[in-house]
Amino acid sequence: MLPFRAWCLALGLLVGLAVPAISLRAQDGPPKPDSRRALLYTIAVTDSLQVSVFGEEDLSRVTRVDARGMINLPLIGEVRVFGLTLREAEQAIGSAYRDGRFLRNPQVTVTVEVYAVREISVQGQVKNPQRVVLPAESSMTVLEAITKCGGFTDSAKGTEVRITRVGSDGKVKVFTVDIDSLIKGKDRAKAEDDSLLLLPGDIIYVPERLI
Repeated sequence: MLPFRAWCLALGLLVGLAVPAISLRAQDGPPKPDSRRALLYTIAVTDSLQVSVFGEEDLSRVTRVDARGMINLPLIGEVRVFGLTLREAEQAIGSAYRDGRFLRNPQVTVTVEVYAVREISVQGQVKNPQRVVLPAESSMTVLEAITKCGGFTDSAKGTEVRITRVGSDGKVKVFTVDIDSLIKGKDRAKAEDDSLLLLPGDIIYVPERLI
């Protein structure tokens, strides 16, 4: 048998080897998602939604978002879900059942059965002006959309690309981004120009450069 002191030395060596391995495993794991790309899906007109209420099979159904942004559900009638995330829609529907005193603590789940076509329009001085379909549950930047249209023409003013957006409240917003600097990697390119993500219905317009 080993003397007591030898046992202590051996134990200390084993602990010393084990600690770095534990630390390394703690640092491993899935990479953090790119928060700029983590765009939450917002419900669009003509989406088909599966609405489920836990323990209430008679209240669960597939329903389509109408032109007014509403869905029709048993007992509570119409609920506006256009422009909401799926979690927000769940909360709105749950509140409607609770406020109407139909259910005390409704547990609502909303998923998309069929996605509506999500498009943007790219106009002006690009090689192939067209409507571009957005991915259903991921994002697209202005630069990516312009690239899909073949890039700028020789007369494009890429420093002042305009994006027109109509919000769910009907208000119009216009953004101006310097795509030319992003393409060329110039220092004056702003971080927000590269992080502006497109939404369905956006209109991208590339003006002509004055010669």
